[in-house]
Amino acid sequence: MSNKKIIALVGMPGSGKSTVVDFLVAKYHLPYVYFGNLTLEEVRRQGLPETQESEKKVRQELREKYGMSAYAQLSLPKIREILRQHDWMMIDGLYSWSEYVLLKEAAIGEVILVAVISKRKNRYARLAMRKVRPLTSQEAEDRDFAEITKLEKGGPIALCDYYLTNDGSVDQLESAVQNLSAEMGLAAR
Repeated sequence: MSNKKIIALVGMPGSGKSTVVDFLVAKYHLPYVYFGNLTLEEVRRQGLPETQESEKKVRQELREKYGMSAYAQLSLPKIREILRQHDWMMIDGLYSWSEYVLLKEAAIGEVILVAVISKRKNRYARLAMRKVRPLTSQEAEDRDFAEITKLEKGGPIALCDYYLTNDGSVDQLESAVQNLSAEMGLAAR
C-alpha cells in the first residue's frame, strides 16, 4: 500500500481542524476517520451525559486500557478498509505521538502530518461559540494543558510536514488548504 496517502490533521482544540476536514471532503471527496467519534460513542454506550467531564473520563479510560495509541489502534481496521478502496484519506484529530508511531509502523501508507494552528485567543473564542460542547476560556485552557502534558500532542504538531495557519477568514483558510492540496498532489474530484 505504499502509494496510499493518509493526511493526519493535528492541532489544538478550536484551531480549525473540522473546517479543514469539511473543505477537503466537499472539494476532494476524501473519506476520513474522526478519532473523536470513539470518545462520543463510548460516552453514549456508557449512558453518560455528553459533557467535557464525561469525554475526559472516557478518553482516560480508553488510554488506560489500550495505551497512548488507543485511538489509532481502535481505528486501524476502519483505516485499512478505507485504504483498500481509496488512495487518499484523512484522519481528523490525531492526538498523540504514540498514535503517529503506530500508524507509521503499521505500514498502511504514507502518513502526512498537517497541523492547523491558530492564536490561543482565536481558538478560545471559537470554542466558546461552538454549538456542540462549547468551552469557557478556563475549560479551553485546562484542555490545552491536559492535551500537551498528558496526551503527547506536541510531538505530532512539532514534526508536521505542513502547517496551516487559521487566524483569518474561512475563505483564507480554504485558499490555504487548496494551495496545500495542490502541493501534496491531491487532485479535485
